[in-house]
Amino acid sequence: MRKLTYFIACSIDGFIGDPSGDATSMYTFVDEEFLEFLKTEHPETVSTPARRALGFDDLPNRQFDTIIQGRSSYDLALKEGITSPYAHMRQYVASRTLTESPDPQVEIVSDDVVGKIRELKAEDGEFGIYLCGGAQLAGALLDEIDELVIKTYPIVYGTGMPMFGSGFAVTEFTLGEVRSFGNGAVVRTYSRKR
Repeated sequence: MRKLTYFIACSIDGFIGDPSGDATSMYTFVDEEFLEFLKTEHPETVSTPARRALGFDDLPNRQFDTIIQGRSSYDLALKEGITSPYAHMRQYVASRTLTESPDPQVEIVSDDVVGKIRELKAEDGEFGIYLCGGAQLAGALLDEIDELVIKTYPIVYGTGMPMFGSGFAVTEFTLGEVRSFGNGAVVRTYSRKR
């Protein structure tokens, strides 16, 4: 059984973006040390165009071979004219409003996203599934998330887009690895408590 990992950046107060969903203020914390961490442990979580620009497009995937993201997350790439932002993985976009994919490498999941994730998790394979965001999709998939990797940056938004954007359900996770960086960022890994 493959696992679904919500690999997400957030502020100290748990927001993944400002009220409009913009998270660009977090990018200022991606320094050399943090980039080396991403490059060696999670290179596939960096978009294909960014991997090319940073010179590590040839690195193999280490954790994930499949990505699912919400429509708002995907729209960030579309606004830049990028229709296949993670070409180094199988790509799925959960959307009720996007009826046709603008790219043959991107499959639209318009209904039963939970069923699709269960199908993907049941596949054989050594790599997991990367839940890229956003908040509404993470909320809808909360019961399917096996692992959280939370990159917390040393900023406070005060208000904004929460990590999980729908409903309320107490769900327990167990803390695993914690890693801190010179820039003040902390990466925590949690596993679902069974």
